[in-house]
Amino acid sequence: MKKLIFLLTLLCGFNSFAQQTQMVSDSVTFKSADGRITFGGTFSKPLGLKSFPTVIIISGTGKQDRDGTMAGHKIFLEIASYLNAHGVAVLRTDDRGLGKTTGVYETATTEDFANDALDAITYLNGRKDIDRKKIGLLGHSEGGAVIALAAEKSKAVRFLISLAGLAMSGFDAQIKQNEDLVNHSALPDYDKRRSNEINRIMFETALKFADSDSMEVKLNDAYKAWKIKDDAYFKTLNIKFDHFRFPIYSYSKNATSPWYRYFIKYNAEQTISKIKVPILALNGDKDLMVAADENLLNWKKFALAGGNRKVMTIKLPGLNHLFLACTTCDNAESVKIKTGFSETALTVIKDWIAKNVR
Repeated sequence: MKKLIFLLTLLCGFNSFAQQTQMVSDSVTFKSADGRITFGGTFSKPLGLKSFPTVIIISGTGKQDRDGTMAGHKIFLEIASYLNAHGVAVLRTDDRGLGKTTGVYETATTEDFANDALDAITYLNGRKDIDRKKIGLLGHSEGGAVIALAAEKSKAVRFLISLAGLAMSGFDAQIKQNEDLVNHSALPDYDKRRSNEINRIMFETALKFADSDSMEVKLNDAYKAWKIKDDAYFKTLNIKFDHFRFPIYSYSKNATSPWYRYFIKYNAEQTISKIKVPILALNGDKDLMVAADENLLNWKKFALAGGNRKVMTIKLPGLNHLFLACTTCDNAESVKIKTGFSETALTVIKDWIAKNVR
């Protein structure tokens, strides 16, 4: 079903945009290469242009619909509306097992999601209104690893845009993310120390036994050994009640999943060093999920190691993981924030595409 939309101002609160632009929005479906999955999504494009870039939006960890609904914000819809208004087409799909897309999300890996992105490119290449030389991927969070893997696999990917996109190894990302969340929390210092210690032990054990059938046993053994030492340590604090708990059961179940086994071994340096297309990487400096400094540095460093100098990295002040202007900047705050996706970030994306893709 096609919908013709006349944009005077963007639907998502970007009141500063005042030019008049027409776009057409189309609900679409397409199959995976093996025919097992049907993807449902929305393709929207500007009217009146003979040639335009096309962006495929790739989500991060956790099932997300085509609008990118997170903490009450329709992040991907906001991005698509803005880009459509500025002459860029966008394809955004429901994740596996959600909305109009079939398949099972829980058994898929980051590499599977990269193949999904390539299926989307194959679909676009079958459309007569698409310029095959101007199709790129925009990935958020884990989506940064997804688009890197897709670009490594196929020359059909002509440019990449990373929004708080992962450019660290899976192991390093787990360490950094959890330390940032713990250190930003209200836990007392002694519990922060204990949390960071057991997290590192668990992640190291998961990495060591990622390909082993005995991973769950090894995780439980490592936890039990730590718990004996930790109980002795807590007694030295002379504190009556111990409120610290590590969720060993839920963690071990998650760690033995196909997704986690693949993710903990993910090698960002190896992947990004093989990418030869232009890359734009943006992060908010208040991001507690994907650390800005480390990941932006890696996008540029790893690409350069492979000879790719066409990389721009930008750290934007005052923004959290969803590119929302934040105050406390923890995850709980996002649902309370009334403003939308950063206009500054959108402007950077639009200008970069205009310079590097057209």
